[in-house]
Amino acid sequence: MERYDAIIIGAGLAGLVATIEIAEAGKRVLLLDQEPEASLGGQAWWSFGGLFLIDSPEQRRLGVRDSEELAWQDWVGSAGFDRLEGADGEDRFGYEWAKAYVHFAASEKRQWLRSLGIRFFPVVGWAERGGSLAHGHGNSVPRFHIVWGTGPAILAPFIKMMRSYQESGKVIYRPRHRVDHLIMSDNHVTGVEGLVLAESSAVRGEASNRDEQEPFQYNADHVLIASGGIGANLELIQKNWPVRLGPPPKHLISGVPAHVDGRMLGIAEASGARLVNRDRMWHYTEGIQNWNPVWKNHGIRILPGPSSIWLNAKGERFHAPNMPGFDTLSTLKAIQKTGYSHSWFILTQKMIEKEFALSGSEQNPDLTGKSLKQLAKRLLPGAPAPVQAFINHGKDFLIAHSLSSLVHKMNAMGEGPWLDETAIRQQIMARDNELDNRFAKDQQITAIHGARRYIGDRFVRVAKPHKLLDPKNGPLIAVKLHLVSRKTLGGLQTDLSARVLNHVGQPITGLYAAGEASGFGGGGVHGYRALEGTFLGGCLFSGRIAGKAIACE
Repeated sequence: MERYDAIIIGAGLAGLVATIEIAEAGKRVLLLDQEPEASLGGQAWWSFGGLFLIDSPEQRRLGVRDSEELAWQDWVGSAGFDRLEGADGEDRFGYEWAKAYVHFAASEKRQWLRSLGIRFFPVVGWAERGGSLAHGHGNSVPRFHIVWGTGPAILAPFIKMMRSYQESGKVIYRPRHRVDHLIMSDNHVTGVEGLVLAESSAVRGEASNRDEQEPFQYNADHVLIASGGIGANLELIQKNWPVRLGPPPKHLISGVPAHVDGRMLGIAEASGARLVNRDRMWHYTEGIQNWNPVWKNHGIRILPGPSSIWLNAKGERFHAPNMPGFDTLSTLKAIQKTGYSHSWFILTQKMIEKEFALSGSEQNPDLTGKSLKQLAKRLLPGAPAPVQAFINHGKDFLIAHSLSSLVHKMNAMGEGPWLDETAIRQQIMARDNELDNRFAKDQQITAIHGARRYIGDRFVRVAKPHKLLDPKNGPLIAVKLHLVSRKTLGGLQTDLSARVLNHVGQPITGLYAAGEASGFGGGGVHGYRALEGTFLGGCLFSGRIAGKAIACE
């Protein structure tokens, strides 16, 4: 029977980072994944490549003053850790992981990534702006650093190193190996067993077959679970849906491939691991149906600038902080209160040209391909090519030269409820009237003026304030928005060495967890809310911690 120093379950970013750390220490690693080799790298490949950094040279060049103290204020104000009491508190270790991660983002993170050849786009994005009080949710300053080359460029150095260790025999990579059980002896994991799945020709992101072949069993001194969360398991999302966000959504599109099923979480829990904060999750409110889907129910998230009018399904404008790009979960709660799971953007051609971006490496070929020539086209008139493709082909986009015609088209989509053109017109006219001065009482208009004081927003992200009903700014565009699933914020509870804890708070000998499976560290490093750019970073950080801990044993 084959034996290894470590077995890694999941060949995504966290698993790859841990694999490299362990192999560098001279140990032999078995890397298992249920998907075919085409999906090596997991969800990270599809990402926009945003990373949370603090007081970076990129920020300073743009006049942004940031600090670890300010970032920690934002983190705890967003996380809202409230399960800290007692030895079994579900936030006990997530809080400590959060402190360690914020320090990492303010210190060695950027230099470590640069040493691997990773570079950053010079304009820092301002995601999750909050829209409340200083001690509440949101980023006080721009911190969303886009990797030049997006998600694939983050993965590239780790895949290259993994391949090198694979050639030398330090890493054995076996795709199509589905782990079904952890082999346990008392409170000690000694290996894994499962089934080899049939070969699959599925390309990256496509659902692969589940045809079972021969069983396997491997033994190891250490097992790391880096298998991801529950983002594509809509049944499990609805089961764990928190009452505080209203009823579970009737309709949810999927922001991740089908293999993000959360099955290893249940397997680990059945083996004695403690799963915490399972009611904490991160789903986006600005989802659109992909006109060219890769996986079933494929959803794409709009990364909006702050100017679009946001109406609920009944045609009522949301109140602050429920504005585009400000407070995701607050807006999700407001949407769910209506009894419908969709909402609407109404905007102008001028807004969509400057303010709309789409999340994902495949939706940003200029950044992903590192093409300055293509990137320069974003400065030309017209929407970016991927956005224009959705305008042309996406079923959620409507265009009209009058509000009457636009509302008629919105109603013709047929999902209901019936939208009242007069009521929508009154709300937009009231908003437009606020633009006669450079100041306003409308909180969204005030926020737009504030955003344009940041040079990065003024030049590449936020349109000059203008009236929606002025024909020279048209045509008018309506976008039907859906809830799109994405991340698990809770997970397997781990101590500060990434060791998985059992139901009485003791480490399970030999068992570790990293990435989304561990809530990005400790069972929930984000608490209730994320600050964006922290998911990839959480995989990098927790995978590195877990790998170093295993390597030292």
